[in-house]
Amino acid sequence: MPLSLPDVSLAVVGADFPNAKGPTRRFELAMCHRGEPVELRPEPKNPVDPNAVAVYSCRGVQIGYLSAERAQRMTQIINQEIDVRAVFQELAPWGAYIRVAFDSSTLDLPAPADRDRSDESYQAWGSDDAVDWIPPDD
Repeated sequence: MPLSLPDVSLAVVGADFPNAKGPTRRFELAMCHRGEPVELRPEPKNPVDPNAVAVYSCRGVQIGYLSAERAQRMTQIINQEIDVRAVFQELAPWGAYIRVAFDSSTLDLPAPADRDRSDESYQAWGSDDAVDWIPPDD
């Protein structure tokens, strides 16, 4: 029986780090539109984390990385040659959310977050605990 994975929303972090070339990550994030494709690029030679997964806009500019907690599982999925499709979902104080679907499933974007950006609770909402995720392999 094929593996069935639900669509997930994942945090893209590291927006304040510089890109080696081209526009800044924050600038590129400001250019992204809801539903626009993004690319996930594993970086097995990354000196900090061999499971790192960089996230690039449809213009080929890096906007950040998946969090380390999520990158390891995503690297496993990509290495299993499971079809992974990702789109920009929305901006967040630390970077952004992307929405990911697997094995050609229909990618459904949840309704945009209706949060008061000045509200302190918005920062807590941005924690990894608030993000849907894929259950671990058994």
